[in-house]
Amino acid sequence: MRILKVITLILFFTLHSSLFTQAQKVSVLGDSYSTFDGCMSNDTNAIWYFKPESPYRNKNNDVTKVEETWWRQLIGSNKSYSLEVNNSYSGATICYSGYKKGNEPRVPIAGLQDYRDYSNRSFVNRTNTLGNPDIILICGGTNDSWAGSPIGDYVYGNWTTEQLYYFRPAMAKMLYDLKGNYPTARLLFILNSELRESINESVHTICKHYDVECLDLKDIEKQAGHPSVKGMTAFAQQVSKALEKKKK
Repeated sequence: MRILKVITLILFFTLHSSLFTQAQKVSVLGDSYSTFDGCMSNDTNAIWYFKPESPYRNKNNDVTKVEETWWRQLIGSNKSYSLEVNNSYSGATICYSGYKKGNEPRVPIAGLQDYRDYSNRSFVNRTNTLGNPDIILICGGTNDSWAGSPIGDYVYGNWTTEQLYYFRPAMAKMLYDLKGNYPTARLLFILNSELRESINESVHTICKHYDVECLDLKDIEKQAGHPSVKGMTAFAQQVSKALEKKKK
């Protein structure tokens, strides 16, 4: 009878092990695609997606609820994940060079003065703000592509401040810092569709160098350059599939 009880307990814990599995903590390091009004870890971060009553909402895009965003769909539909931190900033570039129009100071580097200095909002300077995650989802490169940020050379160490105004060195330092700051976390870089080929090539090369997974998004419907509700769903599904793929 005692042996039977032991066997029953073993079967119970085997069949119901998922009930005792702690959800993995997910942090998002992103740009406008991952923002939503009132849901960022830092209230001063610029937002692109707003509630329907907000005067700042872009009416050419149909996303009006946080539940429609790709990251909330991913986490809300899967009890295996919980949100740790979402540090996303609308308009943010990975490198320090942003758009050529705006109120920010100009880049103080010879030959780059046409660009605005985005160092404060850059991905590089937000790598230590993600809490204690098990998974880090990096959704960037879109603004670097749209702004025509300078590409630069592949540099994998001893970065200078000047080099970080170029995409390739900044991308490399970002991944280096993330791996150093969160050595046990799984990193997934999410690469938007329809970007400059030089950005795509650089992301693939640098991710490979640091052994970081890269997901190339495909067929994401966009309105006003940003994922629509339909696009957000496809976005979430592709990220979910990428995360589950490595678990097998």
